[in-house]
Amino acid sequence: MEQKVFFDDELKNIISVVVGTRPGIIKFSPVIRALTEEKMDFFVIHTGQHYSYNMDKQFFEDLELPEPKYKNEVVQRAILHGEQTAEMIKEMEKAFIQEKPKIVIVGGDANTNLAGALAARKLRIKVAHMEAGLRSNDWRMPEEHNRVMIDHISEYLFTPTEETKRNLIGDNVKGEIVVVGNTIVDAVHQNLGLAKNKSCILENLNIKQNEYFLATAHREENVDNQEILKEILESFTLISREYNIPIIFPIHPRTKKRLKEFNLKEETDKISMLKITDPVGYLDFLKLMAKAKLVLTDSGGIQEETCILKVPCVTLRESTERPETVEVGGNIIAGTQPNKVFECVNLMLKKKKDWENPFGEGNTGKKIAKYLLKSLGQ
Repeated sequence: MEQKVFFDDELKNIISVVVGTRPGIIKFSPVIRALTEEKMDFFVIHTGQHYSYNMDKQFFEDLELPEPKYKNEVVQRAILHGEQTAEMIKEMEKAFIQEKPKIVIVGGDANTNLAGALAARKLRIKVAHMEAGLRSNDWRMPEEHNRVMIDHISEYLFTPTEETKRNLIGDNVKGEIVVVGNTIVDAVHQNLGLAKNKSCILENLNIKQNEYFLATAHREENVDNQEILKEILESFTLISREYNIPIIFPIHPRTKKRLKEFNLKEETDKISMLKITDPVGYLDFLKLMAKAKLVLTDSGGIQEETCILKVPCVTLRESTERPETVEVGGNIIAGTQPNKVFECVNLMLKKKKDWENPFGEGNTGKKIAKYLLKSLGQ
């Protein structure tokens, strides 16, 4: 089989930005804005990992970002991780051969990012990894496999903190390590203004600021396990009985599907204060986070966002790749055992919201854009 590779003189001074998930779109929004401000030549590829109006297209519209130049609508039919990753690699390889970018930037730990990094690496295109160096040390998580592999095949490793830099040094990676902060700080500050003008989610749900909890659950190690998913619902029951305020639960399609498969829908109906909603747009969700009394989640990105917004967070996992949120006091790792989750909720509600934001000053997107500009020799 012929192996196609590019040499430096064949490549153009173009950057390819790879997205494919809701968190990826959000975290790349400051980078895309910064690349635009710097008048850099770039294009966006959407891998298709998430592809529905609510979960993706609406984010581009709400955040006033340019539409992706390439979109993969085939991958949504893939079921297994390997099949999904292979489909994304195949389509991105075609785009990279067509465009000949000198740098491909991926961000995070989803299959999207591994596929983008592998497709670029096989063509001898340089890979930049935004949010490099995160480690949960939980090998059950597919995201952990992806983080490690991407870090080891990247030329440029943009880390959010000194701790993530130490992780990379400990792993003996070969690329250049640059501590830049986390673009989620930029995204929260930039997009909260848009949310204030565009979102009326609180009024639509008939809830008031600081008088509701917000909950999310989508990680496969949680929702694909019937016993663990049942524990999470039992946790909601305990919290609902104690506090008697709404628990807003925008349900991920994966979680909705598992509730039906495991015959747990009746369990949710028994939780009096649980309000299950369809997935909401990012600006609506950002506003829901900012105004919540407390957030329960298994999402890594939401752990960061709540920390920045000074909203207490209880993480429904046994580990986190965002230990900084715990160290500063904005987050606690509860697992999924109902009594432990309930205890952690009580504990976080008693804490003062005076922790420091550990993720930078909100200029990470500009730092990354300028570094890439320099790497292109411009």
